[in-house]
Amino acid sequence: MAKSQLKNFSKLSDWFTDIILKAELADYAPVKGCMVIRPYGYALWEGIQNFLDKLIKDHGVKNAYFPIFIPMHYLQKEKEHVEGFSPQLAVVTIGGGEELTEKLAVRPTSETVMYDMYKKWTSSWRDLPILINQWCNVVRWEKRTYLFLRTSEFLWQEGHCAHLTHEESLETTLWALNAYEKTYNQLLGMYGIKGKKSQSEKFPGAKDSYTFECLMPNGKALQAATSHDLGQNFSHSFDWTVQDQNKNKIYPWQNSWGLSTRAIGGLIMAHGDDNGLKLPPAIAPIQLIIVPIPGYEKSLIKAKEIYQQLKKTYRVEIDNREGETAGFKFNKWELKGVPLRLEIGDRDLDNNSVILTRRDNNQKITVTFDNLESEIKNQLKDIQIKLFDAHKKFTQKHTYTANTYDEFKKIMSENRGFISSFWCENPDCEAQIKADTKATTRCLPLNSKEEKGRCVHCGQPAKYRWLFALSY
Repeated sequence: MAKSQLKNFSKLSDWFTDIILKAELADYAPVKGCMVIRPYGYALWEGIQNFLDKLIKDHGVKNAYFPIFIPMHYLQKEKEHVEGFSPQLAVVTIGGGEELTEKLAVRPTSETVMYDMYKKWTSSWRDLPILINQWCNVVRWEKRTYLFLRTSEFLWQEGHCAHLTHEESLETTLWALNAYEKTYNQLLGMYGIKGKKSQSEKFPGAKDSYTFECLMPNGKALQAATSHDLGQNFSHSFDWTVQDQNKNKIYPWQNSWGLSTRAIGGLIMAHGDDNGLKLPPAIAPIQLIIVPIPGYEKSLIKAKEIYQQLKKTYRVEIDNREGETAGFKFNKWELKGVPLRLEIGDRDLDNNSVILTRRDNNQKITVTFDNLESEIKNQLKDIQIKLFDAHKKFTQKHTYTANTYDEFKKIMSENRGFISSFWCENPDCEAQIKADTKATTRCLPLNSKEEKGRCVHCGQPAKYRWLFALSY
């Protein structure tokens, strides 16, 4: 199996696509801008679903499903919302062979259709909070697409909650952001920064947007997940009120939050190398691949025994496919990013041992049969930790401080990465920085302290250092 193309700044896009196709994660669909997620890639999405869905349900949020078709007048109720999504809408004009009386948007996001139902279901403070999430697909007609990172149709979860007070709604907004951080850190082995979006970068129709930003190997930032404080914008737009404890009418406070299959794109880039994927054990569809050396009958029998023993605890497979050399199989499973490979031949059998090879550092470990299970457990745990630590160190190493605009522009042209700089929070200044350097405000980190400073671009007073970067 051919190795991937080089993973470097100039070739990362080619490497990324090459890996996805050769590792059989996904393929291009007949419809431009869409993709087919193959079983190995979908297993990654199922792993994310299983991990995050538990966090969601533990918080008291329940899953539901809402229609993919949204009447156009629903989207038009919130001006900023419809303006933000209009360029990406896919619209149905004919149904059942007849022209529709009202056009239907194919779901770009579900705020409007869900909130119309919420209004129908509530009349009193006793009906709040509403805590609902849905796992579904959405369509946003993209002009420039990349597998997993930006496709016209993608999979995600979208949580939509409504509360009696802003304090309760904001608490849910930030809880969701923390759940995303936990998913990336503990499951995907990825480090990132939690922060607040600028007003120009926020979700259309939101009061404030919060984001989890991850740095990729080419110095670009990936908006890995978002959580939005919607305020009362949508409840006002839908004229949705409930009666509070004092019999006053109040507009519910709302939030929405989502993580998509883009997470898989980030996972691929964050950990891969020239030989293919590197999957953290927590998310890997196959944690251990057993490769009996072809041509040895005794070792094949033992390999099958080991497989039966280990499959009760681990996601394990055995590769006894005929017509492939051991070297070919090793390369194949390296490409697919399986964290551990177990090799066994008759010589190993005579020595009462097997060889474990780690995907993350290619280290080979000889292990006796008696110590096999404990060694596998320890190695998988260590791989998970080491991959997260490596991504964290990479992010910290490529986070720079720029106090002058010349420094800012030099970093963007040479090193790339996160740039921490004072910004006056004027959108005109923000737009000029983007025009000059292509860098955008990624977020104001949540732990930021107020300081006295001068905007890196215009020199006007500034209170906070924002993170800037090129972005996907």
